[in-house]
Amino acid sequence: MRFLPKDEGFFGLFDQLSARLRTSAVLLRELFQEPSRLDDLTKKIKAEEHAADALTYEIMQRIDRSFVTPLDREDIHLLANRLDNVVDLMDGTARRALMFRISERREPAIALMNVLVECSEVIAQGTKDIRTPTAVHKSARKVKELEEKADAIYSQAIADLFAGKPDALEVIKWKEIYDNLEHAVDECEDVANVLESISLKNS
Repeated sequence: MRFLPKDEGFFGLFDQLSARLRTSAVLLRELFQEPSRLDDLTKKIKAEEHAADALTYEIMQRIDRSFVTPLDREDIHLLANRLDNVVDLMDGTARRALMFRISERREPAIALMNVLVECSEVIAQGTKDIRTPTAVHKSARKVKELEEKADAIYSQAIADLFAGKPDALEVIKWKEIYDNLEHAVDECEDVANVLESISLKNS
C-alpha cells in the first residue's frame, strides 16, 4: 500500500468545516446583539448548518473512496462529526431563540457568544496547524481556558436568572439558551481534544 498516494484533500475540507463553525458563531453572536434581526440571522445560520452537513457528508464519502488517508479513518470521522456537532448546536440555539421570540439583549448571552467566537477562531487555527503538535497543543490549552471562562459566565448567568422574583417564562427561555451556549463551548473543547490527539498520533 505504501506506493499509493495519500488523499490529502481532507485537510482542505476540515479547514472549510472549521470556517463554517466560525461563521456560525459570529452570526449567532450578532443574533444576541441585535435580536431585531432574529429571522434573517436564523436563516443565515441554517444555511451555514446545511453547508457544514454537506462538507461532513463529502468527508465521509471521501473516506470510502480513498485507498490511503493521511490520518486514521476513525480520526477523520471523529473530527468531522465533532466539528459538525458544534455547528448543529449553534443552529439549534438560533432556532430556539426564534421559537421563543427573543426580543431583548442579555449581556450573559453576548459574553458566552464572545467566548464561543474566540473558541471557533482558535479551532480554525488549530485545524490549519494539525500537522504541528506544539501549535495544536497551544490551541487546545487556549480552548480549555475559554471553556473555564464560559463556565464562570454561565454559573453567574443562571444565578442572576433566579435572583429575586423572576418571570417563570423568561427563566425557562433563557436557561435553555444559556444551557445550549455552554454546551456548545464544551463541544469546542471536545474538538480541541480530538485535534490534539490526532496531531500527536501523526507527529
